[in-house]
Amino acid sequence: MAESSAPVLPSATAHEVIDPHSYAAWDPLLDTFDRLREETPVVRIEPDEEGLFEPFWLVTRYDDVMRMSKDNATFLNNPRPVVFSLNAAIEFSRQATGSNMLVDSLVVFDAPIHPKYRRLTQKWFMPRNLARLEGEIRNLAKRTVDRLVESGPQGDFCKLVSAPYPLHVVMQILGVPEEDEPRMLMLTQQMFGGQDADLSGSGMDNMTPEQVLELVAGAVRSFEHYFAEIARARRANPTEDVASVIANAEVDGQLLPERDMAGYYIIVATAGHDTTSASTAGAMQALAQDPEQWARVRADRSLLPGIVEEAIRWTTPVQHFMRTAAEDTELGGQKIAKGDWLMMSYVAANHDPAQFENPRRFDAARSPNRHLAFGAGAHQCLGLHLARLEMRILFEELLDRIETVELAGEPQRSVSTFVGGLKTLPLRITVAGEKT
Repeated sequence: MAESSAPVLPSATAHEVIDPHSYAAWDPLLDTFDRLREETPVVRIEPDEEGLFEPFWLVTRYDDVMRMSKDNATFLNNPRPVVFSLNAAIEFSRQATGSNMLVDSLVVFDAPIHPKYRRLTQKWFMPRNLARLEGEIRNLAKRTVDRLVESGPQGDFCKLVSAPYPLHVVMQILGVPEEDEPRMLMLTQQMFGGQDADLSGSGMDNMTPEQVLELVAGAVRSFEHYFAEIARARRANPTEDVASVIANAEVDGQLLPERDMAGYYIIVATAGHDTTSASTAGAMQALAQDPEQWARVRADRSLLPGIVEEAIRWTTPVQHFMRTAAEDTELGGQKIAKGDWLMMSYVAANHDPAQFENPRRFDAARSPNRHLAFGAGAHQCLGLHLARLEMRILFEELLDRIETVELAGEPQRSVSTFVGGLKTLPLRITVAGEKT
């Protein structure tokens, strides 16, 4: 346990850090992280009198989060949950699955299991292999932009483009038929956006924790049943897609356990599109707010990689991960005890002015841009090359077809502590070559 002299966050600020609604109000949250990073970059968050969650350390400084990300011997993904969870959620998961998490996937495991599992698909997600998919991805991007243009001069970019496009790419590599994609999107939104009434499909504002748990657990069960069928099909008739790699993979001479295999499919299916969707919408929001930058990148496509990378930092779709101290250590001047739980705030780290000059400004020319949106070290995002490829191709097609873009209303962010981003982005566009 932490020493009594350790700084403890006031309850109102602590509530802001763990309240999913705070992440829908972006600038006030960044204000809070700026203050904490300056005053107490490593600070304790204690539960209130209701004891709804276990105490943990909040880590907001870039250098500290980077150190934690790379030191996988000192800061473990297990045995505590790797995502902030209320005690009721942890107990629910234990009773339902025997694990602290409803889904056991790559993000949950430590060595020696993690590197063995990661190697199963790592080669598949490297640029050399992904290059063979570029033609297919470009066709999907063209169809997506066609849909945007056909919808008229005004519409919701999230609904028309940033949600369906990366979903379609990932479902193609998992062998999911196109007619099942709406179901996959709904389940993903329930799993990651269960706290948001719009994304969960519940129509319920301020759902109780128990209701959110049931919703998320139901989505996980549906995913597990669906991908069990995919795995059976790929074992009977393997193809070259990643679904076949997972279904037929062996570790230490054995096929993956059913739960681990399901977790592998789920993390590829969900994180593989929801995060890219958020970054894509973030890039378009920034460009819609800066018409001159849109015009510059239309004229000079060499700026596009910078647009993509800055969008990923600026948006930071994966907003945090938790770690557990494997031994007594020190971080940011604070003594961390073995067994302590810590929150790495990627949002705070990616807006640290010590690492990023004027961090709230979207700067396509930012260099270097060593952001932490993909994590770092052994647990760095497996799909980072695919995400960059998808975004580059999509924006090449958008820049070819769209002459001007501007906001047509106020964008709205999702209500979520874990994976978040824009859920609506109303835009007004003019099409290249058409009279306005």
